[in-house]
Amino acid sequence: MENYDDEKERIHVPRFEEAAGFYTTSKRSYNMSKIRSRNSKPELILRKALWSKNIRFRLHDKSLPGTPDIVIKKYKLAIFVDGEFWHGFDWKNKRDTIKSNRLFWIPKIERNMQKDIRVNRALRDMDYVVFRFWTQDILKNLPKVLNQIELFLETRKLWK
Repeated sequence: MENYDDEKERIHVPRFEEAAGFYTTSKRSYNMSKIRSRNSKPELILRKALWSKNIRFRLHDKSLPGTPDIVIKKYKLAIFVDGEFWHGFDWKNKRDTIKSNRLFWIPKIERNMQKDIRVNRALRDMDYVVFRFWTQDILKNLPKVLNQIELFLETRKLWK
């Protein structure tokens, strides 16, 4: 992630409105309104899998920077489930594939990436460990994701 973390170069995202030259169909607008920021399918899958392994957690803790999707306070672990489009998965290659409303979406996604870096830094400053999983990793490699979390928790238990 290039220089998205430089605070003085905060990325400006224009308002998404027709007056600014952005256009969307009512069907697209409806589809976008159904995208969730919380309780997405991958997030629910991960939470159910953690619960079945007796790993207890808190959800969307507003007291922490970035409001992590899953928080295990006892071991200072913050877990985010990031959507590939919204958080810039493989951004160098995907950036050029955005065809419509590029003047809005490119700064929007880059600002999200910038915010992710700032949130990670703020959580690390609070002695939290941050895990960020792509939704595709949870959907396709759930055992690997769970193993990573369990290994971290096991090593933390040894330190306490």
